[in-house]
Amino acid sequence: MANDDLRVAVLGPGGVGGLLAALLARTGHRVTCLAGDKTVQALREHGIRVSSGRYGPFTARVAADTRLREPADIVFVTVKHTALDAALERVPAHELAEDALVVPLLNGVEHPAVLRERYGAGRLAPAVIRVESTRVAPGVIEHDSPFVEIDLTGENVPRGRLDRLTGALEWAGVRVRVLDGEAAALWAKMVFLAPFALLTTRYGVPLGEVRTRYCEELAALVEETTAVARAAGAATDPAVALARYDALPAEMKSSMQRDAEAGRALELDAIGGALLRAAERHGVAAPVATRLVRELRWSFLDA
Repeated sequence: MANDDLRVAVLGPGGVGGLLAALLARTGHRVTCLAGDKTVQALREHGIRVSSGRYGPFTARVAADTRLREPADIVFVTVKHTALDAALERVPAHELAEDALVVPLLNGVEHPAVLRERYGAGRLAPAVIRVESTRVAPGVIEHDSPFVEIDLTGENVPRGRLDRLTGALEWAGVRVRVLDGEAAALWAKMVFLAPFALLTTRYGVPLGEVRTRYCEELAALVEETTAVARAAGAATDPAVALARYDALPAEMKSSMQRDAEAGRALELDAIGGALLRAAERHGVAAPVATRLVRELRWSFLDA
């Protein structure tokens, strides 16, 4: 597929957004990163410097600003959910191209409703990403996983727009699948992410120790999360979800755990809170998730 030039805006050039911005910029797209003053200055002076086993070390030049000031064809929303409301002020709806796509790559399942209300259902293409990538300084990205995989949806978006974005991402080296159902894509990630994030953060241990020392809690939490996902309309299998953990490095940490270690705000409500709200809506019992969310709130939010 041809690599048609796109005007791309990346809201939040952190570990995920910075990597995507760099990959797309080095294949010829005009990329503008939207961030605070310190990050904008660093990007303007030095570009985005990436260290990656898959893509190698490289530097990509990007534009940077504190808000979107010219039309964009694609807007990736890659901020933490805790910063979403404030960050969206950087992307006025009137600056988007008429056929623009807004592609959120956030944790959780509740953010699409917020973005549809702001930008319109016909522009929203919710997606999930599988990658381990960290911003170690403004404009400095360490990509540790041997993959970058995106599941893209867009129930109200013409397929041609999704295909154009898919082509650009694949040309840049990102594996992309276009899925029919938004619920299936978002809950497939939630089934993996919620147990991983809640348990690694609650006990302060990497995935390998969760698999061994807390294996019963892990299995129970996966059962609860898959039950909620099925009630929400996503076909999920707890055995498949558990098997995914076995394929990952023992030293792997969740982003929530890394935030806790660094003293940053946790996405506890976007992940654990959203899971419990969905469980209540659908009448699904979730005692393990309820306890873990309560204990994490006591430890990190009410301290």
